[in-house]
Amino acid sequence: MMGVLNVTPDSFSDDVHFFDHTAAIARGVEMTEQGAAIIDVGGESTRPGAEPVPLDEEIRRVIPVIEALAETTQCLLSVDTTKAAVADAALQAGAHIVNDITALGDPEMAEVIKHHGAGVVLMHMQGTPQTMQKNPMYSDVVGEIREFFYERINVALDAGIDRHCIAIDPGIGFGKTVMHNVRLVSELDAFKEVRCPIMMGLSHKSFLGALTGRTVYDRLLPSLGALAFAITRGAHILRVHDVKESCEMARLIAILQYGQVVTE
Repeated sequence: MMGVLNVTPDSFSDDVHFFDHTAAIARGVEMTEQGAAIIDVGGESTRPGAEPVPLDEEIRRVIPVIEALAETTQCLLSVDTTKAAVADAALQAGAHIVNDITALGDPEMAEVIKHHGAGVVLMHMQGTPQTMQKNPMYSDVVGEIREFFYERINVALDAGIDRHCIAIDPGIGFGKTVMHNVRLVSELDAFKEVRCPIMMGLSHKSFLGALTGRTVYDRLLPSLGALAFAITRGAHILRVHDVKESCEMARLIAILQYGQVVTE
């Protein structure tokens, strides 16, 4: 379970923002106590229409939080960034993973990850946060994104990143219509052939609101339902806001799948 920790003033789905460092650190500790194995710290909103954050400001937002969580928890720490310089600073501060929505779009990112021996999540996005929801189109959304992953994984491998350090994320809501998202979730097992762990970020996403009529602050139940389905289709990492409830759901799914009680 990956807990979302947005150190931004404009996250799309958090009803409580953790823009203050002290509040962000406390929330990170709380999520580890609730069962999160990974905390994903982000200092730049990637909601549709979000504007880029200057490099220095992004570093100011995330590095103190990562440093503090590295000292006070045993949790794996991820930095949600597209900038190689931010990733480098975060990995030096104690982070272990780079969650990159541009899948190594910064030409220096792969070298930073290789240098630190870090993990990386390669996400698919059509366009940019400013343009991605302006009429996204695909001939075959699953097939095209699968081919994208093959290409970006090869870029990572050619840069010297170990395959065991790579995970993929289909990018639900990042340049996709409601039905694109539905198909990606329902056919998630098609990505197993890529041979990398699959991360899914479904928590509170707008397509769940479109399907259920619920507002962004009332999507816990559809989020849990979609996450449970994703587990049965092969998801390995769940990126969530509601850690406690998501962990309880995942434990129940494991019991039902494997017929045995899962302990802490």
